[in-house]
Amino acid sequence: MAQRLTLLLLIPHLEGGGAERVISLLARGLSPSKYELHLGLITRQNSASESLPRYLTVHALGVSHVRTAAIPLVRLIRNLKPDLILSGIAHLNFLVSLLRPLFPRKTRVLVRQNGSVSATSKYLPAFNRALYKLLYPRADAVICQTPAMKSELASLIGDRANFCILPNPLDIATIRSAAQVRPKSTSGPHVLSIGRLSHEKGLDLLLDAFATLLPTYPNAHLTILGVGAEASNLQNQCRALKIKDSVRFVGYVTHPEQWFADATLFVLPSRQEGLPNALLEAAAAGLPIVALPSSEGLVALIRDQLGIWLADEISTAALVGSMQSALQSIQHGDRFKHVWINEFAMDRAILRYESLIDATISGKQR
Repeated sequence: MAQRLTLLLLIPHLEGGGAERVISLLARGLSPSKYELHLGLITRQNSASESLPRYLTVHALGVSHVRTAAIPLVRLIRNLKPDLILSGIAHLNFLVSLLRPLFPRKTRVLVRQNGSVSATSKYLPAFNRALYKLLYPRADAVICQTPAMKSELASLIGDRANFCILPNPLDIATIRSAAQVRPKSTSGPHVLSIGRLSHEKGLDLLLDAFATLLPTYPNAHLTILGVGAEASNLQNQCRALKIKDSVRFVGYVTHPEQWFADATLFVLPSRQEGLPNALLEAAAAGLPIVALPSSEGLVALIRDQLGIWLADEISTAALVGSMQSALQSIQHGDRFKHVWINEFAMDRAILRYESLIDATISGKQR
């Protein structure tokens, strides 16, 4: 029997958004017969790691920030001697690429871009763009989620990096099973949004839009899943808009699919996105979807799809118009097939990741 290859998946922690969920799904889906799987959590080990498979070895470095992880990360990698490292979020990708000369010579590196350059460079944008140019070419391959994301990075970095496009893995069967549970109520409508509580996710736009629509739909409720730095500002906005009794901030949840059955409409109000897992999961559940045109890749994927109302610009007015159109067209419990989501099915996506991993380790990727 061939010796298993050692893989190290890296993410700051698991209590976050799409990037964390993708790494978690890879940890569950990659073949344990082919790979000895390890997961490195940079800032903390948390409750989400309890649902990971037993054959996965979790390494919690326990530092306060990614930027302070250099020494323990190098120590982990030199002790483990992985055949390949897969890093899953931009600021960690920078650190891994910077430290690569200190890794064992056999260790290959893949970095997965989790959003647009503009979204991941909102602080010190010129400095961050310089980091992309300097550090991403050190990786054996840069994984992008959409052709638009690849084009953006390629225009910045040039041909010094090896780009590939891979779909996010999605556990469609589990999502659909959870979404088939009988809704708890039929009043509403019930609007659902999932995302980090940060400016680029546009939840302030959603609150303004919801407040505008509430007089027309006085029994409507808005549920927001996620955590982030803007939590107190968003709650203050609810109070100022006098909608706090109709809005619920749930915080971080391990299984957001459990909230799909009771939702009338899913809304993605982001100003900037790559290809958000929250939208993919909502589509897998068959939910009607309203979205702002937050990236070229997102627009290309969902434009003109049945059951999706895509606004024509990023504004509160456009969001109100799309939500109004959706709510006038559907009833609570209506669902759509969204057949385009099948490309992201777990088995298909994992096979493509494994093909890239194997080619990179064998040296065929360069």
